Amino acid sequence: MEWLTLSKYSWFDFVFSVVGVCTFLFDWGSDVSVATEFYSRGDFFWFGVLVGWMLLSSIVVQMFSWFWFKYDRDSEGSCADTKNVLFGDHVKISCLLHVLQLGFFCRHISAIWHGFRVWWRKEQGAEYAVYLTHDLSMLRLIETFCESAPQLTLMTYIMLHTNQARTVQCVSVAASTTSIVWMVVDYHRCLRSFLPDKANQGWGSAAVYFLWNLLLIAPRVAAVALFASVLPRAVGAHFLLLWPALALWAWLQRTDFMESAGGEWLYRATVGLIWYFSWFNVSEGRTRGRSLIYHGFMATDGLVLGATWWAYRDPALTRPYDRALAAALPASYLAGLALKALYYYRFHPKLGPRRPPLGLALEVPDSGAVGFRTFAPDQEGVSSPPPPLRNARMYRHAAHFYSAEGGMSEGGGHEGAVVI
Repeated sequence: MEWLTLSKYSWFDFVFSVVGVCTFLFDWGSDVSVATEFYSRGDFFWFGVLVGWMLLSSIVVQMFSWFWFKYDRDSEGSCADTKNVLFGDHVKISCLLHVLQLGFFCRHISAIWHGFRVWWRKEQGAEYAVYLTHDLSMLRLIETFCESAPQLTLMTYIMLHTNQARTVQCVSVAASTTSIVWMVVDYHRCLRSFLPDKANQGWGSAAVYFLWNLLLIAPRVAAVALFASVLPRAVGAHFLLLWPALALWAWLQRTDFMESAGGEWLYRATVGLIWYFSWFNVSEGRTRGRSLIYHGFMATDGLVLGATWWAYRDPALTRPYDRALAAALPASYLAGLALKALYYYRFHPKLGPRRPPLGLALEVPDSGAVGFRTFAPDQEGVSSPPPPLRNARMYRHAAHFYSAEGGMSEGGGHEGAVVI
C-alpha cells in the first residue's frame, strides 16, 4: 500500500542541488586537468585511458537521462511538469544537448531553477522540484561508479606503478574514496524519502552506514589497483570476465527499473559495473542470500587478486608497504562485513521510532508501466485533494531496495505491494 504525502522542498535540498552542479563542474575540471598533465608529459596511453573513461561514463549517464526524458514525455499518466525537464516540447534541442553530453548538466540547472522558484519565491511546484532531485541522485550514483570509481583505481595504480606517492596524490585518493562512499550514503537516504512510514536515518546510523561502505569499497579498489600494478593487461580481462557475469545475475533477478527493453539492459549492464565495486539491492525479495553470495564471491576474488600481486610484486620496491597492505586489506573487508552486520542489528533506522503514516492508502501495481501521478479513489461525498506528483521509477526502485533490506524484513511488505 502506498501512503500519499505532500512532497516538501527545503533550503537544504536547494543547497544540495547547487553543490551538486559545483561538484559536477569541479570533477570535470579536475579530470581535464589530469588529462592535460598526462598529455603534456607524453603519457599518451594514460591520457587515452582517462579520456576514454570520461567519455564512456558521460555517454552512459546521458543515455539514462535521455531514456527518462522520453519516458516522462510518453507516459500517459505524466503531467505537464514532467514533460518540461529540459526544454519542454523542444525535443530536438533536448536531444542535441544529450548528444553534446550536456543533458546531465542541464538537469542540474533545471533542478536549481525550479528549486529557487519554490524555496526563495515561494511558488508552487515543490513536488516537481523533489522529483528532479530524485532523478539527479540516481544519475550521480551512476556517474560515481562509471567514472569516479574506475578513475580512483587508475590513480591508485599509477601511484603503485611509479612507486611514488606525493601528498597531493594521497589527498586526492582519500578525497575520491570519501566522495564515492558519501554518494552511496546520499543515494540511500534519498531512497528512504519514498518510504514515509520508515524511520529517518539519523546521523549516528548514517555514520555507521558510511563507515562500513568505506571499509568494503576501499579494499576492493585497492585490490584491483594492486593486481593491475603487476599484470596491467590482465586487469582488463578480469573486468571483462566479471562484468558480463554480474550483468547476467542482474537479469536473472528480473529487474524492472526502466520502461523499455533497451533501457533495462542498459540498467543491468550498469548494475554489473556497480557490483564490480559495491553491492546494492535491485530486486524484490529477501536479500540475505544474494548478499552473502556477493560478498563471499568478492572476498574470494579480492584474495585471488591480492595473492597474485604478492606473487608477482617486486620485493625490493614494495618492501616499505607490502606487509602492511597484505594485512590491512583483508582486515578492512572483514571489519566492513562485521560492521554491516552490526548496523542491521543495532544501528538500523527501523530499530528507532517510525514516522507516522499520513494520507490515503493505495495499491502499488505489481508490474507494467507506472504513471508519474497516483490518484486516490474517489469516495462518494468526499472531495479528494490534487494528487501529488510521484517519481514512479525511483519509487519502484525504493520499494525493491527496501522490500527486505539487507536480508532483514522491513515492515512486512509483500511482493507487488509495500507499506511506505
